[in-house]
Amino acid sequence: MPFWNTAMQIFWREESLPVLVMALGVAFLLFHFLKEERKSVLNTLTFFFACMVLQFISGLIYALQFISAAAIFHEAGLIGAGIAVIRLWGLLVFRIILPRMRVTPPRIAEDIFVIIGYIAWGLVRLRYAGLDLGSIVATSAMITAVVAFAMQDTLGNILGGLALQLDNSIEIGDWIKVDDISGRVVDIRWRSTLVETRNWETVVFPNSQLMKNKFLVLGRRTDQPVQLRRWVWFNVGLNVSPTKVIAVVEEAIRQTDIANVAKNPLPNCVLMDMDNKGYARYAMRYWLTDLTPDDPTDAAIRWHIMTALQRAGIKLAMEERSIHLTKENEKHEEMVHQREVLLRMKTLRRVDLFAQMTDDELRKLAERLKYAPFAKGNIISRRGAIAHWLYIIINGEAEVYVEAANGERRVLNVLSKGSFFGEMGMMTGAPRSATVLARTDVECYRLDKEAFEEILLARPGIAEGVSHVLVARRMQLDSALQNLDEEAKHKEISHQHNEVLATIKRFFGL
Repeated sequence: MPFWNTAMQIFWREESLPVLVMALGVAFLLFHFLKEERKSVLNTLTFFFACMVLQFISGLIYALQFISAAAIFHEAGLIGAGIAVIRLWGLLVFRIILPRMRVTPPRIAEDIFVIIGYIAWGLVRLRYAGLDLGSIVATSAMITAVVAFAMQDTLGNILGGLALQLDNSIEIGDWIKVDDISGRVVDIRWRSTLVETRNWETVVFPNSQLMKNKFLVLGRRTDQPVQLRRWVWFNVGLNVSPTKVIAVVEEAIRQTDIANVAKNPLPNCVLMDMDNKGYARYAMRYWLTDLTPDDPTDAAIRWHIMTALQRAGIKLAMEERSIHLTKENEKHEEMVHQREVLLRMKTLRRVDLFAQMTDDELRKLAERLKYAPFAKGNIISRRGAIAHWLYIIINGEAEVYVEAANGERRVLNVLSKGSFFGEMGMMTGAPRSATVLARTDVECYRLDKEAFEEILLARPGIAEGVSHVLVARRMQLDSALQNLDEEAKHKEISHQHNEVLATIKRFFGL
């Protein structure tokens, strides 16, 4: 019994219980509030209990009369337990208390203060162990010089990390580029800065390297939102006016809400070069608001450029090469053309507007149809615009909507394959009554007034049937906007028929 009493007297002292309760209490708070740091807290707590066991072993050794060895084990356990407690308090103060006081110190500050705490605790324990700290300070100049020389890289990293934090050269969340590596800063530690790339890689940059070399902070500008200018290149033949190319592309991009593309500054297209190979080189410049999806956003811009140029009848220029091809005979080409015309005639037959037309008249219209693709998000037709043509959807979906005075969008209809719109603009010259947005990538045929005018002049009687279709279509929109009942719709149709017919005749000069 005296043996165990002696061992417990050395191991368990008056301050042991408060320290144990404090360590467990701080660890409980960290487990509750810092779920992502639970592994680190558990490791620290395990180290703390290991040090407690070491102190208990020192008590057993002391009871066996090995006084010097017991003192060494006891002091080592005490220093280790103190280090664990300092680590737990560091996590509590810097990860829980300060953030809830709306103070977010950099991670390197936490590391430095915790290290200072370790050093201070070690010096205190050395002092209580009877070591004269004054003599150490007096004789440590040479030791300090040797240690500083041996640890110059480490010290350079620590000082570099402090400098980066103090002058705000980089902050957590910044996108930086070092040589050919770019990524987002996720942590700044006492030795290094961690950068996550778009390839799901984590690059560790020593802080001294960032201090000694040039690096770019992407997208950051004083008093401006974070956004980075990107360039999308394309070529068009020199036979097309640059003014037309720029106008077509800028209108398509600026009128479309494309994810992660800034509205200010506006995207712009510029003529960058004219090559002796026969094409002009253009660049579409836009500002990226989220620097992560750079390539997907570039791809969306390219698709909008491509569809806009196709609608305008402008071909992308390709580098010319000498390739020998076997030319297909005229019979095959004619067969392909006829197949396309028959497909277009089949599409036209689905449109009520052309129900009275003969096969010959439909064939003439089919020959005049223009292919018009739209990328997802493109405004196909805007309310109030003047456009003397209609669209027939052959693939995809489009959304018809109007905007209230407060900017709220009200969806009136969703159009799919076989639907048509814009007929009032083509037949009467009236402004668009609603906005049509490409809900998906949409392929359309476009029919202009001039193509329909030739048939209408040859057979004016078609105008009567067309007017009935136009009035019925208008009433569908009006009833959706004004919530008209069936009786009111019937009266309105009778009233509008003569008016619409007269407008068609006047618009086409019948």
